[in-house]
Amino acid sequence: MSNIPEELKYTKSHEWVKEEDGVITVGLTDYAQSALGDIVFINLPEEGDNVTAGQAFSDVESVKAVSDVFSPVTGKVAAINEELLDNPALVNEDPYEAWLIKVEEVSDTEELMDAAAYGQVCAAEEA
Repeated sequence: MSNIPEELKYTKSHEWVKEEDGVITVGLTDYAQSALGDIVFINLPEEGDNVTAGQAFSDVESVKAVSDVFSPVTGKVAAINEELLDNPALVNEDPYEAWLIKVEEVSDTEELMDAAAYGQVCAAEEA
């Protein structure tokens, strides 16, 4: 079973979401990084770019495949994790510390799940 912190929210496409003072931090879940395998490249948007709930904002390249990363919210990119551009493997090492983007001016969110509901999604995909 994947590591699923209780305090975060989750999407069906395996992104985690943390809200602090109206700013949304987005990253890839433990399940996602495990399914992808060793991540070798991450393409991130620029600060100031707009993201749209349910639309891809990034892609992650692993030794297995290239996968889109979907935004759980609509808003403006306030920050990107530049550390990942040089060391994308940080997502494999600690997916809940290696966030991808922070989004402000959030106007819409996708349907987000709590840890228990997300755990059921992961279990169903593993079955």
